Amino acid sequence: MKQVITADPNCEDDYDDASLTCDDALARILERVKPVTATEVLPVREALGRTLARPIVSPIDVPSHRNSAMDGYAVRTSDLPGTGSLKRLRVIGSAFAGKPFPGTVSEDEAVRIMTGAVVPPETNVVIMQEQVEIDGTDIVVDDRHKDGQNVRAAGEDIKRDTAVLKPGRVIGPADLGLIASLGFGTAEVYRRVRVAFLSTGDELRGVGEQLAPGEIYDSNRYTLHGMLTRLGIDIIDLGVVADNRDAVRNALNSAASQADVVISSGGVSVGEADYIKEILREVGQVGFWKVAMKPGRPLAFGHIGDAVFFGLPGNPVSVMVTFYQFVQPSLLKVMGAEQAPSLLIKAAAGNVLKKRPGRVEYQRGFLTMGSDGRAVVHTEADQGSGILSSMSNANCFVVLPMDGGRVETGAAVDVQPFFGIM
Repeated sequence: MKQVITADPNCEDDYDDASLTCDDALARILERVKPVTATEVLPVREALGRTLARPIVSPIDVPSHRNSAMDGYAVRTSDLPGTGSLKRLRVIGSAFAGKPFPGTVSEDEAVRIMTGAVVPPETNVVIMQEQVEIDGTDIVVDDRHKDGQNVRAAGEDIKRDTAVLKPGRVIGPADLGLIASLGFGTAEVYRRVRVAFLSTGDELRGVGEQLAPGEIYDSNRYTLHGMLTRLGIDIIDLGVVADNRDAVRNALNSAASQADVVISSGGVSVGEADYIKEILREVGQVGFWKVAMKPGRPLAFGHIGDAVFFGLPGNPVSVMVTFYQFVQPSLLKVMGAEQAPSLLIKAAAGNVLKKRPGRVEYQRGFLTMGSDGRAVVHTEADQGSGILSSMSNANCFVVLPMDGGRVETGAAVDVQPFFGIM
């Protein structure tokens, strides 16, 4: 009897009809994850990086008054000289920011004014100080000026009752200043999302421990910690869990009881000690576990109780690629943050890029500007999913489409800069 040998799909396969495309996988995930609803009110300075839950509506016009955009002289439009002529004006006082001119500007008069100062109501023009001739207490102006010049209108930046920041905004430094400029001392934001994560594998050891033959240091929990910290997540690090069904089951149940999202690394491939998929079926629901991509094909997604679950591959680069392409967009939704499309730019390949059709590849590259002004990207020589230095040395992903193959030097490719996702 002829023996038939079968093999499960793995990361090196070109195509697996059981794998989802990257777009389909992300769409399924975003369809199934729900944002948190609980909110809290924080002092403005403590709201940095948090997601706004209620709109910021301006109670005032900004600026609140007509003001000068320059240091110079405020004059009446009717006092501007005609074409080819000059006009002498008497300076009757000064206006400073926070200290308006108290009098009235009459015909043939001007007021010395500083940037940001209230423009006297009788005047509609501010002439730059460099464009006047000073003669004692008078100034002489020419015919190059016009009505409204260098005058900022009240409400020119923000009008009263305008929603300047909408819910879903992740508050940045400029937003803190904007909120404070409207007189608000607090902001209502969504509560922090809680994420529990763990690594699986008998071969993993903590930093500082001695390594026996075949053992390695666990780097994944450190990269996950860094990526989650940048998102402002409350982190629960459950450490390394042994390759034991009971230990993995208990760890996942414990994680789900504490967190909104659970992330594991390792244990989602096809080895005899890879229990994550089996246990997930016991304690939760499996959405999918294969995506047509490299690196990172064995990616599991599902739920354990009310917690969202991501089972990431064990290889260090695969962890980071799958996190940025799938986990991070999902966490932003759970945080209540507005979703923005991934930033892709075109660049010329600085070297030949090897690829086979059947999967999307995220190759690590370094993006620079060529001597001709075009963006050029060179890829790391070793693209192995275990080569963490390929991520450390790179500043972008080169995103090669599913149906594409080998890319020749100089051809245009899509590049996802790290500054757009990190």
